Formats: sequence, structure tokens, C-alpha cells
Amino acid sequence: MLSRLTRPQALAVCALPVVALIAAAVFAPLPFSLAQPGMTANVLGENQGSAVITITGAKTRRTSGQLRMTTIEATSPDTDVSLGDVVSAWFATDRAVMPRDSVYPSGDSTKEIEEHNRAQMKESQDAATRAALDYLHLGDDRIKVTLKLADVGGPSAGLLFSLGIIDKLDGNGSGGDLTGGRSIAGTGTIDDDGTVGAVGGVALKTQAARRDGATVFLVPKAECSDAKSELPKGMRLIPVKTLDGAVDALVALNSGKGSVPSC
Repeated sequence: MLSRLTRPQALAVCALPVVALIAAAVFAPLPFSLAQPGMTANVLGENQGSAVITITGAKTRRTSGQLRMTTIEATSPDTDVSLGDVVSAWFATDRAVMPRDSVYPSGDSTKEIEEHNRAQMKESQDAATRAALDYLHLGDDRIKVTLKLADVGGPSAGLLFSLGIIDKLDGNGSGGDLTGGRSIAGTGTIDDDGTVGAVGGVALKTQAARRDGATVFLVPKAECSDAKSELPKGMRLIPVKTLDGAVDALVALNSGKGSVPSC
């Protein structure tokens, strides 16, 4: 004989599958990575005991100020991110939720991703060197530039590498430093022709830059709105589209002559 369930009993029975589904959703791994502000490094100085930029075949100048490349620190590609993790990070200003495919190549193993990032960094360094020497109208047949930045992969330091090379070789073009003695940070890829490209994670990178003492941040123009979303107090944004434009903006900023673009 079947007994008839009371209304509370029926609701309890129906709720069990719903609770189970919610629990599964909360703890099931999701295709996201969690990111936070990462390390920064002054490309005009040293990183882990080695000069970031070494130039032979041309006279270099002593520089002051800093040009800090910036990074984000993301969960590893094999880390399981749950709904609870996503919700918690969503409301934090110093963390971000990013599609895993936007951080890491889809389907690759951790080792393959590391190799991919190292290859991107090498390509970025080569492009940065060519762009900087072309800007200075110097041939790369007699000048050798070595760029060394430990534990960092990807192409997002390209712009800062180029600016560092220019500052070490020519400064602001008039005997002074390209930085004007300031701590300048930034991000952006660089092509051989000096075009600056978007990189992602700029809101976190501005926080890393301010944490490490920078007061000016060079940002790819296309990412102005993202950079402004969580802009730290005391940080000035300068949007750039080309290497020429970045140099001109820094010269104008430090000389007080000419216009300095803003987001």
C-alpha cells in the first residue's frame, strides 16, 4: 500500500535533487582562471641579479628613473576553479575572473603552455629590439641587444622593452632621461613597425604598478576603459598606439611642452 506524502514531505523530497544540483554546481570545476596583480620589473635595472637589458656594439648611457613592466598572476592551467571561487573573486577589486582560454592556450598541457609562453616572450623581445633600433635609425647588424627577464612569459612586455632600449641608447633625445627620473610602468605588445597591441588584465596591472611605486602607466589605447575601471589613487594613465607616440608622450610629460594624451 502506498502512503500519501504530506505537503512538507513532498517539498522536502523535491528539494533534494535541487540541493544536489546546486552543490554540484558550486564545487564543479569551471573553465575560468582567477588572476591577481603580479610582479613588476624595472627593465632599466636588474631582475634576479641579472641586467634586464644588455647592449653591446653601441655606447649606452646611465639612466635614472624606472620603466616597470607589469604582469598578472593567474591560477595554473590545471587548477580547478569552482563557482564559489568565481563568486568570491567577482566581488574583489584585487582579483579578476578570466576565461581560461584567454589566459592559456586551450587543450595544451602545462609544459606545452610554458614552452608557448617562452616562445612568445622571445618573439616579443626580438620585435622590441627591431622596433627600438628602427625608431633610433640604427642598424641591428652591429648592435646586439640581450633581453633577460626570468620567470616571465608572453608578449606583454614588448613596449617597455623598446622604451628601455631607447632610454639606454638615446634617452629623451636631448641628453635627458626618457623617464624624467619618474617611475613609469606600462604594458603592451609591440610589432616590428612599432605598433602597440592590447594585452588584457590591465586593471590588475595598474594595481601592481602602483603597489611598486609607479605613478604613470602606459596603456594600449584600446584598453583605456578597462584600465580606468579599478584605477589606483595617484596613478595617471597615458594611452598609446605606437612606440613613437609613447616616446612623444613621455617627452611631453617630463618637459611640460606639448600635449600628453589621457584616457
